[in-house]
Amino acid sequence: MPNMNAALKALFFALVQLRAAEALDNGIGRKPHMGWSSWNVAQCDSASATYAIDTANKFISLGLKDLGYEYVNIDDCWTTRSRDGSGKLVPDPSKWPDGIKPVVDQIHEMGLKFGLYGCAGQQTCAGFPGSDGAVHAASDVSQLAGWGVDFWKYDNCFTPCLDNPPPQTCGRPAGNTKTWYAPMRDAILDVQETNKIHFNLCNWGRDEVWTWGAEYGHSWRMSTDNWGDWASVERIGSSAAAISDYSGPGGFNDLDMLYLGSSKINADQERLHFGLWAIAKSPLVLGLDLNKISDWTLDIIKNKGIIDINQDSLGKAATTFTPPGSQGPVNGKIHPYWAGPLSDGVVIGLCAGTSGGKYGVSFKDVPGLVDGEYSWEEMYTGETGTGSSIEFDIKLHDMRVIKVTTAGAKVRGKGRGKARIDPSL
Repeated sequence: MPNMNAALKALFFALVQLRAAEALDNGIGRKPHMGWSSWNVAQCDSASATYAIDTANKFISLGLKDLGYEYVNIDDCWTTRSRDGSGKLVPDPSKWPDGIKPVVDQIHEMGLKFGLYGCAGQQTCAGFPGSDGAVHAASDVSQLAGWGVDFWKYDNCFTPCLDNPPPQTCGRPAGNTKTWYAPMRDAILDVQETNKIHFNLCNWGRDEVWTWGAEYGHSWRMSTDNWGDWASVERIGSSAAAISDYSGPGGFNDLDMLYLGSSKINADQERLHFGLWAIAKSPLVLGLDLNKISDWTLDIIKNKGIIDINQDSLGKAATTFTPPGSQGPVNGKIHPYWAGPLSDGVVIGLCAGTSGGKYGVSFKDVPGLVDGEYSWEEMYTGETGTGSSIEFDIKLHDMRVIKVTTAGAKVRGKGRGKARIDPSL
């Protein structure tokens, strides 16, 4: 009997591993997803058909669809306050007068995708019905599949807690978040033959989700929320470097929504925010009202060169490096020097995270490059050049994103070409 128990356990864990492996490669999330999410726009008031359709139209009229922005995601508050008598979620009729499916169908006809929000706990963060672990997971996914929903953000409020009843945000979790994310993962796998749903784990970086997230979903929040200020950009951005190896095709660290257009950050900080999220291979999800977007912010989010770096097929996230004579990374601060491989070169990020001034590097000191001459392009200014090093004048909290092309490079060259960028930029 003991041997039989051991055999059954071995079989069980083999099946679990097999299913987890299936989630890694089901055709979803091969690149960081791009789109828009409703919460930062008007919280519960923006969880409506009106906002969804209007945003989809803006994706087209502003040229965002052509650049890869495709997911129109509705966050918390889209349901009524209770389930129906059969335990089904009920779209709020005041926000979705025709229901969810007609909106999804209309957005699909535009060549875009549609997402919704749920929660692993008894309630969502705003107090609407949650899936409560395994209790409603299969039923909720059945509804999503019936509507044709493409994306499911799954939050972590009111989940099992040593405090009883569980509060909105538990400081003493009773167990590991894997436990309540697994049933939803399994339910999504059960419908994948007809509906492939992008599963976004919003567990706030708990339980080192980056080490196991790819077995459960396609993207995972690696931190608490971005509150739209420089402190949030600094806190989240600085912590992305240490976990860069866990991002790759099929599953990516999610640094949270892009809070561009926030009154709490300036134009320079917006550039660093967008650029750093992009080279870290975070999903690029806009969290702003596209009817009120400034020309300046629109130019940033439409930067094709930076988007192409984020969407590079290699899917490798940039991380920090320290050139000779430079100080190493400081905990909680944006390090000046970042680099990551691309399918046809290397991206270098130079960040003036703590002070403005001149920032430069010799290519031979950059991971993935050797001593020699390379062609390069800086994505925010459009400046191009050829040489063995670069240098830029960068204002405080601003950033330069440089693509270095390795194809055809003169790797034995001794050139010392430098590019200098106008300090006013």
